[in-house]
Amino acid sequence: MKDFKNKVVLITGGATGIGFSFAKQFGKEGAKIIIAGHHLNKVETAVEKLTALGIDAKGVECDVTKREDVEAAADFAWKEYGQVDMLLNNAGVMSVGATVIDSTVEDYMKTYNVNIFGVLNGSSVFGKRMIEQGSPAAIYNVGSENSLFNGVPTAAAYVSSKHAVLAITESLREEVPGFIEVGLICPGFVQSELGDKDAMQFAMDTDKFTSIAMKQIKAGKFFIVSHSYNLKRIEDRFNEIKEAYETYAPRYEGDEEFDVRTLMVKLNEQMNQNQ
Repeated sequence: MKDFKNKVVLITGGATGIGFSFAKQFGKEGAKIIIAGHHLNKVETAVEKLTALGIDAKGVECDVTKREDVEAAADFAWKEYGQVDMLLNNAGVMSVGATVIDSTVEDYMKTYNVNIFGVLNGSSVFGKRMIEQGSPAAIYNVGSENSLFNGVPTAAAYVSSKHAVLAITESLREEVPGFIEVGLICPGFVQSELGDKDAMQFAMDTDKFTSIAMKQIKAGKFFIVSHSYNLKRIEDRFNEIKEAYETYAPRYEGDEEFDVRTLMVKLNEQMNQNQ
């Protein structure tokens, strides 16, 4: 989606941080913005700021962990603007630092409820309506550099939630009709309200990050990236995996015999022939 003039963009968790910065970026491109956020006072403040910039913006209270709230946000959007052209599943939380051994299920669920199930709620609710709408649309999920590798110790809940967002987004891309674009936004260390205040002074400026991301969104890219050093972390992981395969499970002629994707294609072809 290259042209955002008069397009309707709904951003969850859009009242502050990366979400709000994206709201400004899309608004400057002529988009109509809907801020969906958990705290109504922050949503209203964000809408006032956007309006002061000459951006057509509205807000709605929404807890992405509650399916009924997401449905209500969609109802609001279609009532106000008659359509939604892009959903930015941006709402997210950081997890409390704890080792895998010391973490509890409750620790994980606090993170998963927003970072995973919030993305699922948004993708499902808006995806269905976009399919019914039938016009070019887009769903972008905000993952993390940690969707691609392990960032730091004592952050398994957060990192695993962002790994899940990668898997969900890749599946979504293959499942929706071709007129719906899907992408994964992978911020690195970016200034926001989620991180430690003292550490934030070392993070990338939020508007700088979203300006980098916007170029890629306009170009229709799936992986939206920023922090270049991430490639080293990705290569380290890939090289370790590659070495394991080359040593213990090297390629051979006909090795697709156990490839699940290949087998599923053959199975589907057989089922179609038998019908």
